[in-house]
Amino acid sequence: MGLFEAIRVALDTLRAHKLRSFLTMLGVIIGVMAVVVMVALIEGARTSVIEEFEKLGSDVIIVAYDPSERLRREERGGTVEGLTLQDLNAIRSLDTLRVVTAERELGEKEIVYQGEKVRATVSGVADGYLTARALEIAQGRFFEPHEIEAGEKLAVLGYETARKLFGKNDPVGQEILLDGTQVRVVGVLKKRGRAFGEDQDNAVYLPLYAALRRWSGDEHLSVIFAMPNSREQTAAAMDAIWETLMRLHNNQPDFRVDTLESILQAITRVISLFGLLLGGIAGLALLVGGIGIMNIMLVSVTERTREIGLRKAVGARREQILLQFLIESATLATIGGLIGMALGWGFGEGIEWLTKRSDAFGENGLSFYFPLWAAIGAFLFSASVGLVFGLYPAWRAANLDPIVALRYE
Repeated sequence: MGLFEAIRVALDTLRAHKLRSFLTMLGVIIGVMAVVVMVALIEGARTSVIEEFEKLGSDVIIVAYDPSERLRREERGGTVEGLTLQDLNAIRSLDTLRVVTAERELGEKEIVYQGEKVRATVSGVADGYLTARALEIAQGRFFEPHEIEAGEKLAVLGYETARKLFGKNDPVGQEILLDGTQVRVVGVLKKRGRAFGEDQDNAVYLPLYAALRRWSGDEHLSVIFAMPNSREQTAAAMDAIWETLMRLHNNQPDFRVDTLESILQAITRVISLFGLLLGGIAGLALLVGGIGIMNIMLVSVTERTREIGLRKAVGARREQILLQFLIESATLATIGGLIGMALGWGFGEGIEWLTKRSDAFGENGLSFYFPLWAAIGAFLFSASVGLVFGLYPAWRAANLDPIVALRYE
């Protein structure tokens, strides 16, 4: 019996016992479906994170105050309270950097225009901010350096903030009220969407010195962004920034100096570990499915004992019997795997569709990405489950004594 003939016989046997075959495949179907959904959601999350970081640029250096050092700082007797304008000016003097900018977050505030009220996240920013954050102007312009230094009462609106306040009207040149203070709009940013759970379009940006003098009342900065002259100088630039901070703050290590690339690597490592854990749990369902295949194939061997004896009596070799039963078990697992992949893909697409319509996951929802390598892997793995768990029943069938088998009732 050739390979194709063995496959035909296997399919005929499965068709003859449709319900039993389906129940046998059910464990594999559920297992493969679970693996597909888990892999696709994890890969979707990884792809989304990478895309978000690529928008910002992997060579952007982030300098931030680390509040987790507060307890240790108190034990050391330190007095560092955060990043200041002095730190910004000192970092700007470094010759390894081409862009240095800063941000001071003021929280969510009420914005009013002709009776229309919205709440938006307000931040004070320095020149170079658009470059460091990969933002673009859609209407008007950004702040001039002298306007930032003078602390003028100007604002650049995020896309959604402008749409909610002005509708289809041009906001540039209009006056808005921010916490009761009149501010003139000079620009609107292009639509950006959500990033890392934050709506970047529902925002208002002020000149940094205006934010510090008129709203915060201090010189503390939330974060400093810097970009090296070239990607190759990133490490040297980070070292120079750290040395500058240590010199200004009496060697108090209360800051974090990191790049988006290293943060991305850390996040993707966590996602990968999480994916392995979920994949292992989903793989248990495949193990259960494999055990089900073994049980049913053992029953099939018992039911077909006389058939096996008859085939051996007319000249069927041991390896032919072995091959037939292996093909039957592999066919069960493979068909179950294909059905599981189809159901898993459909289930994942359904999850993505539903989450896109839920505010809990942002406008992009939970991304579903099922790469080709995962499809091939799922197919081969399901087939191998059938082969591994069908091996013992096939071996048992192949080694039946033909005389004993013919006498079996």
